[in-house]
Amino acid sequence: MNILVLVVDDEPDVEALFRQQFRRDLRAQRFVMDFANSAADALARIAASIGQSLILIFSDINMPGMTGLEMLPRVKEMRPEVPVIMITAYGDAETKRKALESGATGLLTKPIDFALLRGEIDARLAQAGWLTA
Repeated sequence: MNILVLVVDDEPDVEALFRQQFRRDLRAQRFVMDFANSAADALARIAASIGQSLILIFSDINMPGMTGLEMLPRVKEMRPEVPVIMITAYGDAETKRKALESGATGLLTKPIDFALLRGEIDARLAQAGWLTA
């Protein structure tokens, strides 16, 4: 069974950064990490993931076209059980309020604290009974 984590960000270096930070987990096949470079791409990947174990979505807020906040209600319609953590360079109270009201599980600010992200992934794996050493 593929356990999937989706990362949504329009910055081209994000995929390489995440792959590098989680290389041991990915090599050990603890989970699969998929990447979307826009909200529209993410929605298509989420629709295609029905039947896969999508356990977590990390999404940037500020993206061209549809923002992460605009995408969030559509994600929650499609996969209400999947937690979405928004990532932004602007961690002000208003942004956090909007994200949480729109259905986000949490809001993290850039630069990304990968130890915190790893903790979130481990928590979802444990919750689902898939946590392995």
